[in-house]
Amino acid sequence: MQKLLFLNKRSSLFLTLSGIFITNAIIAEFGGVKIFSLETLLGLKPAQFNLFGAPVDFNMSVGVLIWPLVFILSDIINEYFGKQGVRRISFFTAILIAYSFIIVLAWTKMPPADFWLQINGLDYKGRPFDINYAYLTIFRQGLGIIIGSLTAFLVSQLIDAYTFHWFKRITGHKYLWLRATGSTVISQLFDSFIILTIAFYVFGNWSIGEVLKVGVVQYTYKVLLAILLTPVVYLVHIIIDRYLGKQESQEMIGEADGKW
Repeated sequence: MQKLLFLNKRSSLFLTLSGIFITNAIIAEFGGVKIFSLETLLGLKPAQFNLFGAPVDFNMSVGVLIWPLVFILSDIINEYFGKQGVRRISFFTAILIAYSFIIVLAWTKMPPADFWLQINGLDYKGRPFDINYAYLTIFRQGLGIIIGSLTAFLVSQLIDAYTFHWFKRITGHKYLWLRATGSTVISQLFDSFIILTIAFYVFGNWSIGEVLKVGVVQYTYKVLLAILLTPVVYLVHIIIDRYLGKQESQEMIGEADGKW
């Protein structure tokens, strides 16, 4: 009976972590179409620093704001469920993201109802407004972005899983901050540039310089946020340990090491 309770707790933990992981990943993919100004958000003047021969501001996808949370959750899953757990949830999430894109793409191709266009024909200032065009613009993303985002997601997730355990083999069970932050710093380097290269250089009209310029800004933000969120990793670790119990927690972490 006690063993069954532990198994139920393990399953509940995996489902909870996976649910939060998948939700954040899908939100970041669909919401990331909007580009925001970090300087404006903070009430600062545009940075306009020179990078690769061009002025650069801190303009980023809104999806970048929550993406580090995905990698924190990945590290937590890695800690308790090992490489197999991370691979399973990563491939499953990629499938769900692809499925979501296909469904939403099909919806954008459906003819809009006349009454829907009419009742939404004006914006809040009374200007003509095409709500169907707005819907298409927001939700219909190009093939390059889809391929780039899925490729970057899978590659970075697998790299994150490997580097997490690489740090763990060196430090043992000490220095959780090092393997969590270190693996994120390395994996985000690939994530930041793979998606931009595929979506906007291979399938788009960006130059390598523009890819590097935007990639560096987004990568810098992700690294800084990953460092700032390090206490969250410890907090989640403490909550999980209390939920599982010290003995069961140590057993799961030991088994996760063996699954590598």
